[in-house]
Amino acid sequence: MKIQRKPEWLRKKVSSEVQSAMRGLLSELQLNTICQEALCPNIAECYGSGQASFMILGKDCTRQCSFCNVDKGLAPLPPDSDEPRRLAEAVLRLKLSNLVITSPTRDDLPDGGAAHFAASVTAIYDRLPEISIELLVPDFAGSIQSLKTVLASRPAILAHNLETVPRLYSVRKGADYVRSLKLLEQSAIISPDIPTKSGIMLGLGEKLEEVEVVMADLRNAGCCFLSLGQYLAPSRRHHPVIDYIRPELFDELRQKAIESGFRHVESAPYTRSSYHAANYK
Repeated sequence: MKIQRKPEWLRKKVSSEVQSAMRGLLSELQLNTICQEALCPNIAECYGSGQASFMILGKDCTRQCSFCNVDKGLAPLPPDSDEPRRLAEAVLRLKLSNLVITSPTRDDLPDGGAAHFAASVTAIYDRLPEISIELLVPDFAGSIQSLKTVLASRPAILAHNLETVPRLYSVRKGADYVRSLKLLEQSAIISPDIPTKSGIMLGLGEKLEEVEVVMADLRNAGCCFLSLGQYLAPSRRHHPVIDYIRPELFDELRQKAIESGFRHVESAPYTRSSYHAANYK
């Protein structure tokens, strides 16, 4: 397959200078961010403004998604019981009013890491009770009890990404479209006052009508927020980019999503699920 050249609108220059202070703090407190692990193209912008999407429960994911740069490992380290305290310390030092917490998928843990998510939220609320916390969670292998554990910690937003259309779910090894959709649906039923959010990558070979069906499925599941962004392959070993989506189509999809009832939509080539997280209200 011929590799397409990136179009002009996807040639963002990433400066390393503005990242040094954030990297120093993360190193000192032994914390990880999905920004670094996923090679996010917005890392300089977010780090430069004191923003980061923290990744708890280690760096190793037990799934084998072909689009993702997060390390793969069948035997990740056990949860670090001191991590919630260190995370709260980082949030305090950065003077954040809004943050996102995510994790790799941890199928090796009985609860999928749900208790650790809840402990992290509690530790932060204990020090900053007014902060807004978005949790971007894995599917917990379909466990409703794990979902309830996370929701009981009272995040401001519960997010889970569908990532792509059902036909292309082979890129999400170990995932299931219906299971992911059900997690969002059950979250809206269990805690209707906690809005749900999801994200879709474009450029994996999906068709426009398939994306529109996914958006309709999300709305039927009670999902309030949506992010749409361009898939960029982290390396030649990962799933290739099939299409580069023009900015005008992202604008059209945003309008269609808003008309379908989403409360807020971020849709642009460089949009990522945690990008501009404070805008989701």
